[in-house]
Amino acid sequence: MAVLTSLLWLRWPLLLPLAGLAAWGACALWFQLPAPPWARNAAIAAWSSLALAASVALAGMAGAGGFWWLAAFLSAAVALLAWWHTIRPSHGRVWADDVARLLEAQVQGGQVTLANVRNFAWRSETDYDARWETRRYDLARLASADLVLSYWMGPAIAHTLVSFGFDDGRRLVFSLEIRREKGENFSAIGGFFRRFETVIVAADENDILRTRTNARGEDVYLYRLRLRPEQLRKVFLGYLERAAQLQAAPRFYNTLTSNCTTIVFGLARRLSPLLPLDYRLLLSGYFAGYAYDHGGLVPGYSFEQLKAAGRITQRALAVRAGDDYSTAIRQGVPGVAESELEWGNRPSGPFFSAGDTKY
Repeated sequence: MAVLTSLLWLRWPLLLPLAGLAAWGACALWFQLPAPPWARNAAIAAWSSLALAASVALAGMAGAGGFWWLAAFLSAAVALLAWWHTIRPSHGRVWADDVARLLEAQVQGGQVTLANVRNFAWRSETDYDARWETRRYDLARLASADLVLSYWMGPAIAHTLVSFGFDDGRRLVFSLEIRREKGENFSAIGGFFRRFETVIVAADENDILRTRTNARGEDVYLYRLRLRPEQLRKVFLGYLERAAQLQAAPRFYNTLTSNCTTIVFGLARRLSPLLPLDYRLLLSGYFAGYAYDHGGLVPGYSFEQLKAAGRITQRALAVRAGDDYSTAIRQGVPGVAESELEWGNRPSGPFFSAGDTKY
């Protein structure tokens, strides 16, 4: 009798993973089942009912027929997982205009030619002039890099971008983003369930930053990164390498493991392999604090000073027609007033220790 009682108690710890599998399956069906909403709701209801019956059976409250309910749910779970593994990323969808093209790069020595650089003119989120350009850059003229965080959902969540500056005043921004289909909206939960592909966007600041500050109403902060010239080059080329990988084989976006912040962290680890994991890699709104704690931002200031001076939102909104957007938003940002040519003489912290030509 004691042995039987012990076996019954062993069932209870299994209820939690069963509930987790049930929740995962319901989300997978909602985000991926190619059916109208009513059919997806019906499939989720059937799946959840089967999961509930299996839970009752596992708890020992379903009588002699409980085994069959449990076996039925496990069989359905195997079928669901088999279907899940058939879902593949694709380049062949009807994409939203701003992510319609993939970045293409050719690197010959220190010369880089980029096709499909985005330079849209945004009047609102839905009113814009679409422009894709081919540009050429000289890596020897890389002078700076800025970490940009754009807040759109409270203080803990931000979109992470990196803007590279050249010694002739040109700038280029890289951003890992979801590749939305036309009419599709972002979902953080959907990002866990293969809902979106990934794209690397290279864009002009007047496009990718200005649309966030001026068209979308997001709150944007800019921080000068602490990088030597050879490190700038390595991070710049790291983005191009990732873009080439995506061009060769599409990949899914993942809210946790493959997002706009994890790519920056991955490139930073190439320079400093011992960088630790941190909750701020998931709560990207605090990522600038992580960079500061590991020596990635300009020295000589508290993080509070850098954050206050780096808030570019009001400066961006005040930019008038004919003003230089990139210069205006950097007024008062620590590290920007110094000559970009002095970067090679600066010591590097442990975080990163290891006008565009159109034709």
